[in-house]
Amino acid sequence: MRATLLLFIGYIVILLGCEQNEDTLPIIPDDLPDEQIGHDQSDDNGSITIGLSMDTLIEERWKKDRDMFKEAVEALGAQVIIKAANGNDALQVTQAETMISQGVDLLVLVPHNAEAAATIVGKAQMAEIPVISYDRLVKNANVDLYISFDNEQVGMLQAEWVTDLVPTGKYVYIGGAATDNNAHLMKEGVFSVLQPLIEQGDITVVYDQWTEAWTPVNAKRNMQAALEANYNDIDAVIAANDATAGGVIEALAEQGLAGKIPVAGQDAELAGIQRVYTGKQAMTVYKSIRELTEQAADIAVKMARGEQIETELTINNGKKDVPTVYLTPVPVHKDNIYETIIADGFHSETEIFVDDR
Repeated sequence: MRATLLLFIGYIVILLGCEQNEDTLPIIPDDLPDEQIGHDQSDDNGSITIGLSMDTLIEERWKKDRDMFKEAVEALGAQVIIKAANGNDALQVTQAETMISQGVDLLVLVPHNAEAAATIVGKAQMAEIPVISYDRLVKNANVDLYISFDNEQVGMLQAEWVTDLVPTGKYVYIGGAATDNNAHLMKEGVFSVLQPLIEQGDITVVYDQWTEAWTPVNAKRNMQAALEANYNDIDAVIAANDATAGGVIEALAEQGLAGKIPVAGQDAELAGIQRVYTGKQAMTVYKSIRELTEQAADIAVKMARGEQIETELTINNGKKDVPTVYLTPVPVHKDNIYETIIADGFHSETEIFVDDR
């Protein structure tokens, strides 16, 4: 019996010894929930390793964030580990815990849930690892720095553009995910523009709903409900991003209304820009992902090396005034695609200008 037990233990030890170190695993395809890009920290000779915990890679823009952030970090001589939870709060916590246990020097966090992600910040703090809140602010947590675009301004740009096109009438607002602080900020920006017009009686918001998980299918359901409730009598739609705008436009197309009712979006996703070019979408708001990733990478590496970062702005997240870096969004419409999206290399001319979109 003892010999059998010793043989079994020996077998387990051999198996454990043959396991791959997680840091040496190859890149996992985008459609899987857990992605890692990095190197074996045991061979890094003291170099900086940045962890990037992402909510999702389902939407096109987040793949650009991932790739450009990785490129920017490595250009600064540091390494990066990247994991994506694809909308699963528990998985994001687990992935972040793994990176913390691996000893990353700093964690960059794109939270799925602004409140739930506070757990991640707390665990990083216990390990004395600084945390940067990337693009979305983590609420009620001791975040070291927040970098994003002015999301209230995003909403204002959307509303200003649409109200210039349709100064009176019935409006629909299709928001983002209620769990995302950015969705709330954008809505505040939208309604800061709409409210005076509402009070004057020029505009009536006949439907206003959040979109669970930011998905086009949920946005489409919301828009179908808005059309049904108003017998298709709607004059304009403001959608929180291009993915939700795509769902909205699908619902409008089913009623023969695509291109007839102005729809605003944001993120300048390829499909969104194609719709802007063909007139199915009125505008989008471009947030330069390259500018965001390069600044975030620069700040992350500096902070990981112990440098102090001073900002002119702070944003209160419910727990503290978080040092904040805000970048400026840009409205994009059919007439300025060249000088914005194409000039910045975000999408190419051949990608955008296609037929039958």
